[in-house]
Amino acid sequence: MKRTSWLDSRGLFSKCMSVWGNGQTSASFILINVCCWQTCGCYFSTSRQRPGRFYSDPLDAVKDIPNGATILVGGFGLCGIPENLINSLLKTGVKSLTAVSNNAGVDDFGLGLLLRTKQIKRMISSYVGENVEFERQYLSGELEGTLAERIRAGGAGVPAFFTATGYGTLIQEGGSPIKYNKDGTIAIASEPREVCEFNGRHYIMEKSITGDFALVKAWKADKAGNVIFRKTARNFNQPMCKAAKITIVEVEEIVDVGTFAAEDIHIPSIYVHRIVKGDRYEKRIEVRWLDLSGQAEKPKPKKDSDVVRERIIRRAALEFEDGMYANLGIGIPMLASNFIKPDITVHLQSENGILGLVMPNEISSHFTLTLSGKETVTVLPGAAYFSSDDSFAMIRGGHINLTMLGAMQVSKYGDLANWMIPGKMVKGMGGAMDLVASAGTKVVVTMEHSAKGGKHKILEKCNLPLTGKQCVDRIITEKAVFDVDKDKGLTLIEVWEGLTPDDIKKCTGTDFEVNDIIAELQKLLIILYTLHHSFHSP
Repeated sequence: MKRTSWLDSRGLFSKCMSVWGNGQTSASFILINVCCWQTCGCYFSTSRQRPGRFYSDPLDAVKDIPNGATILVGGFGLCGIPENLINSLLKTGVKSLTAVSNNAGVDDFGLGLLLRTKQIKRMISSYVGENVEFERQYLSGELEGTLAERIRAGGAGVPAFFTATGYGTLIQEGGSPIKYNKDGTIAIASEPREVCEFNGRHYIMEKSITGDFALVKAWKADKAGNVIFRKTARNFNQPMCKAAKITIVEVEEIVDVGTFAAEDIHIPSIYVHRIVKGDRYEKRIEVRWLDLSGQAEKPKPKKDSDVVRERIIRRAALEFEDGMYANLGIGIPMLASNFIKPDITVHLQSENGILGLVMPNEISSHFTLTLSGKETVTVLPGAAYFSSDDSFAMIRGGHINLTMLGAMQVSKYGDLANWMIPGKMVKGMGGAMDLVASAGTKVVVTMEHSAKGGKHKILEKCNLPLTGKQCVDRIITEKAVFDVDKDKGLTLIEVWEGLTPDDIKKCTGTDFEVNDIIAELQKLLIILYTLHHSFHSP
């Protein structure tokens, strides 16, 4: 009877056994054939052979993607997007795609191109960003929180999991607009999520996400099919590699086996089905952002709006403490990092996979790093890069000490609304729902005290869809600073010079307590004012 080994039916060894035909699988036989295999300059893998794994034309790699397929598309903003594969889908004319991606690029680049040609029927993403076409077509789209974790779960074979992210919001309660009618009414609304309580906290059930195809951009692949990424380009690319039936990776270089060490591989070949070398990459940058605060320039006249923003920014910077790990939102929060005290160290983290970032302070045409807000950044010594699913694990796991972000509305008890105005504007929750869901993270909101026309932004109850429920710990505006107690409500702890608690009450849409020190100072000011007028009266 013929003996077989675990190598049988797996490539060269099984073929050689059939040639020898005597059923003997001695150590010397294996040694001889391994030496011969190495001599011929090829490589050996115990994984199932996949003929035609390497493609010279990206069009050939995607031409069998059928109408109606679900595609997972890597990248974060415009960083690490599979440019050549997306452009090839334009040429195939495939239609009715469901695209799963962090966002949809911009109108004329990335997935925005497929939106413009109406090849995408449905988007599952967490952030609209600056894509006007995506926002306009949101009526045929869906926005989802916890996107990275849902993809990671899909790749790991986990059908569902529980998370605190989204509890108390439309994501949990149901009713979030998935599709609008042309008259602005909701055509399809999301279903409620199942809720469970663990250790006194509420969690909602999220189902995992998988795809038919994953389109991924990597830096290099070796001829065994192993893949590595460059810096922040891991982002959503890494988890998406694992969550599709067929993963197609475009790379900048294809190298010999052994060019990079086995321990440096980010994605092993088991997850990779097709590899194509991209011919050209635009690597467009959305926002070139520089810290020019240290450069000697003639100061420009400041508008009133500039004064207001700077006041908030400088006060927000006082929240940073030595050794703190912090995640900062777009705009005012990130600008506050320019005013971190020089004698303390703050580790800034971004959802796209950086720890230890800082705004660049020199004009350069060679920016290669962007943060989650798509602005250019650089890193400090000791920085680290990782994938977006690891980044959100840091956030949800309570490893971030401080998150600072903007808001449209905040309620008396710390509810936060900052991601959409139904039927009018939707930017998406991005990572905000995850950032405010961790019980171990201090949440600070920075915003102007009132909206245009004097409309209240600090309210008894938010009337916009919530990002998080009872999650805000502090509110910083150009007029005041409030601490938020989830049971007692707001306490005024600071007022801007020249203002009084009564002034703050007039522009705040809910009641609040006044810190004892401020109350005593207010009484003292009243006494001094009275004495002053008494002394000068006839």
